[in-house]
Amino acid sequence: MLDELTGKGLLIHHWDTDGICSAKLLLEKLKGKDITNKTPQLGNYFLTEDELEQYSKYDFVIVADMSLPEDNILKLAENAKVMIFDHHLGKVIEKVYHHNPVIKGENPDLYPSASWIVNDFLGNDVNLFGLLGIVGDHEQKIKNNKEFFEKITVFCNENNLKFEDMLKMAYLLDSNYKLGDKSAVEKAPYLLLETNSANGILENKIWNENLAKLNNEITRILETPSDEISGIILKKINTPYNIISTITRKIAWESGKNTVVVNSGFFDNLDQIYMRSIKNAEPMIQRGKSLGFKCGGKKEVLGAIVPKDKSESFVQEILDFLK
Repeated sequence: MLDELTGKGLLIHHWDTDGICSAKLLLEKLKGKDITNKTPQLGNYFLTEDELEQYSKYDFVIVADMSLPEDNILKLAENAKVMIFDHHLGKVIEKVYHHNPVIKGENPDLYPSASWIVNDFLGNDVNLFGLLGIVGDHEQKIKNNKEFFEKITVFCNENNLKFEDMLKMAYLLDSNYKLGDKSAVEKAPYLLLETNSANGILENKIWNENLAKLNNEITRILETPSDEISGIILKKINTPYNIISTITRKIAWESGKNTVVVNSGFFDNLDQIYMRSIKNAEPMIQRGKSLGFKCGGKKEVLGAIVPKDKSESFVQEILDFLK
């Protein structure tokens, strides 16, 4: 199916490890074709009007590891053949090729990352980049998924790697978006194509410097006290770094409690809101969308971008939902 694509192509991918690895795998398959890769404005789970206008000139568009709004996809599809490879919650967009087993009712534990879905679609053997997206999305929690942790363990043993090496690779790749460097995110899939190895990631000097800077900021934030409301952790932060998902993940996994984090420092007029829940997050994702907010997520995760004057009321709705 990918072999049949002709003309000028665009690959839109998420900015994290899973999105970057998915892009690497797709670009490798599409070698020789005229294709450009882009990630949306960092922090946006949608395309701006300017982006939609720029992207209207392509003959085909592939979206990897992003649940873009349906109106974005249909706008792209006016002039291009559109293909989506994803594992997030949402609804099937019938007018394009939408490859997402999770929203078609399959068990999310069997499709833990977009990189795995892409790798499987391409018919590749198990490899570093198919697995690295899984580790990036789940970190230590993937140890609870017996089938995939076994695949990762076998791969590591065969390639003289440790699970901690996989984790560090994910942190290094994620450092680009967390520091707000969109250009570095877009260059990363090509660096992976060039090095095609674990050492090429682990020894990247710039990414290691990025990671040291981020770890200092994360430590600073985690050392400040959080509130607890009816057994729910609520943390308000103010940082220019895109680390809200990391902060939420660390607090939720360490405490074992429902966690909500609000960052007022990334956008000028908007707040980032992130929730990790023991409950199925889908009702709150749909609620956020119904209120006109840019929302997305998975079974246990909600991410939203909310106007500052609406942030407090939406956080209260989330807290009520979690209670």
